[in-house]
Amino acid sequence: MNFMDFTLRKGVVGLATGAGAIYLLYKAIKAGISSHSSIPTSSPVCIARLAIERERHGKDSGELRRLLNSLETKQDAYSKGMILHSITRCVYLLEAEASTCTFEDIRLVGCLLDDKDNSVKIQALNALKAFSGIRKFRLKIQEHSIKVLELISTVWDSELHIAGLRLLNGLPLPDFAHPQLRRVMPSLMEILQTDSILAQVQAVRLLSHLAQKNDLLYDILNCQVQSNFLNLFQPTQPGSLLFEVLVFAERLSEGRSSPHYRAVNWQYNEQSLHEALFGDESRLADRLLALVIHPEEEVQIQACKVIVSLQCPQDFGNQPSSCHTTSSCYNEGDAS
Repeated sequence: MNFMDFTLRKGVVGLATGAGAIYLLYKAIKAGISSHSSIPTSSPVCIARLAIERERHGKDSGELRRLLNSLETKQDAYSKGMILHSITRCVYLLEAEASTCTFEDIRLVGCLLDDKDNSVKIQALNALKAFSGIRKFRLKIQEHSIKVLELISTVWDSELHIAGLRLLNGLPLPDFAHPQLRRVMPSLMEILQTDSILAQVQAVRLLSHLAQKNDLLYDILNCQVQSNFLNLFQPTQPGSLLFEVLVFAERLSEGRSSPHYRAVNWQYNEQSLHEALFGDESRLADRLLALVIHPEEEVQIQACKVIVSLQCPQDFGNQPSSCHTTSSCYNEGDAS
């Protein structure tokens, strides 16, 4: 090889590794998509093509519309799942383009929550979650909340639980969903006591939100839990879960201490959440004291907040001495 040939080849390599790489990548992706024309928009590489096209041309690619249109044609479960997965990515990457979608598009995605394949249901939930970040679609997506609650309580799949609960936690739940929420409360409590950390975190976040609803508080407190429920407060639990569980406990403590709640003489079953946390035999005090010295600061702070909420009942707020009593509130029976 002479010097001129070597220099020429070196220049070609430099071009390929420089600005020309973008064009070569685009050509390779385009060729790959063309060779898989049966599901042209379901491949993850189409997202790279979208990003390149958007950067090169500065305009809508039309890809999201093509993906949504393809959902209207007959597809197998795998293809539907891939298309929905690509729709989710497109919505996150191309928000301006996603904002031009219609309520009919949301309805189309929502209909796939009835698909017989769980993987399709999960991808539909993820797509709805992506669309929920666009303000104009939130109320429309909210209409699917009853169906999502039904799925969470009837399909025992941790990935579906995570996807469904993430969607619900990002939406304002309407009052008309409260009856269904009461029915699924045992399922939510069961998910909280599984060994799937991500599902547990999402479940307890939803329960914490619902604990602030006066008409749902008793249903939560009277929900049956396992005898080892307080293991959720063990210092060995992941910090992310501990923090959320402590927030839940604080909101329950505040709710049960409110004048509105204490105006009724509630009765609880022996295996209820109320008895596990606030009953005479509860060991919650020991768990909280151990968490005050937890290595994660946010867990320490939240444990202290729970202790304060237990020692300072809200309905005694006008009695200055109530927060300065020397007797422990942990040995206090339920005054309701």
